Amino acid sequence: MLAEFLEMDCNLLVNLHIQSIDQMKAIKLVKSKVTDINRMKIEEQKKAVRSGYDMDIIPSDLNTYGGEAKRLLEDLQSRNERMFLVTVVFLNTAKNKQELENVVFQTAGIAQKYNCALKRLDYQQEQGLMSSLPLGRNWIPIKRALTTTSTAIFVPFTTQELFMGGESIYYGLNTLSNNLIMADRKKLKNPNGLILGTPGSGKSFAAKREITNVFIVTKDDIIICDPEGEYFPLVRAFNGQVIRISPTSRDYINPMDININYADDDDPLSLKSDFILSLCELVVGGKNGLEPVEKTIIDRCVRLVYQDYLADPVPENMPILEDLYNLLRKQEEAESQRLATALEIYVNGSLKVFNHRTNVELNNRLVCFDIKDLGKQLKKLGMLIVQDQVWNRVTVNRSAHKSTRYYIDEFHLLLKEEQTA
Repeated sequence: MLAEFLEMDCNLLVNLHIQSIDQMKAIKLVKSKVTDINRMKIEEQKKAVRSGYDMDIIPSDLNTYGGEAKRLLEDLQSRNERMFLVTVVFLNTAKNKQELENVVFQTAGIAQKYNCALKRLDYQQEQGLMSSLPLGRNWIPIKRALTTTSTAIFVPFTTQELFMGGESIYYGLNTLSNNLIMADRKKLKNPNGLILGTPGSGKSFAAKREITNVFIVTKDDIIICDPEGEYFPLVRAFNGQVIRISPTSRDYINPMDININYADDDDPLSLKSDFILSLCELVVGGKNGLEPVEKTIIDRCVRLVYQDYLADPVPENMPILEDLYNLLRKQEEAESQRLATALEIYVNGSLKVFNHRTNVELNNRLVCFDIKDLGKQLKKLGMLIVQDQVWNRVTVNRSAHKSTRYYIDEFHLLLKEEQTA
């Protein structure tokens, strides 16, 4: 009811004057009212007998009030309720008399809808105005007795608000109070979030709106994994880097990219070796994935392939997939030849899109990986390599005490395969 009053398109001041009554006084007052009603009932019954009709026929108002008064007494005595005297004051203001009358009529209409009557304070305008000012005094003699439960309904401050300062982002409206929800993910217990909804309900739009907000309000890096190709217009509008990964694309990402911060405290080579093992497991496929011997061979070759780069970390020394392939060919074990043959299609064959040095601007503040045109063969591999590039970026930012925000559209696609999950 209060919300409906406050949604009116006019100037309106609402004041609630609530005055507590001593419990003993309240009970005494209600008891005297019950006695009064009983006396009136007896009077009516006497009148009925004198007029010669049934003494049970008494005015319906008396019956209603009698029942209500008894219930009120019961509430005060046994249900821990207190009694309050409440005055609700509405102050309408307008620029001219006609407008004011319209507004008063509208306010009275809303009250009537909820079975309440508003009384106009004719000849008590000054008392009404003074009672509407934040002075905490009530000069109006009209009061209504209400119990705790009935009074509590009028207290509108029972909603929980989420309104944080700093680099907070807009996340919609509170359904109860219609106030803005502003939150800074980084200050919450868990900064991660899911956007869930039915098809067409605006999930992607909500993500785009949040990305825009983050780009303008914060200095965080933003990375988007876009399997449906729907974020690139937004990224281009902000001069971000769109990386289209497909068998025919001229944008290349090197899966062998590594940086010194790749592992937080551990040996970066061990973590990179783990990634390349996952990559080879996808390439080799099969029911059981890689055999222990094959894992050992890959680990040996990974340590050899990065020797030059770790000795002199310049971009020219960064290995590519072909270097790993050549090392595997040089190994004596039969398993290494099997691994190299499995890798061949990704090095010299039709799926050699990942056998190049990175030629895109990965250090742009806003990066979008568009993997829509990756075929079925490359989809899993592409996702795994994108994840690795994101991890590269996150580790660099973490050592520089900078935040990275990663948006994954259609993230359930990543959960289909064990390696990408």
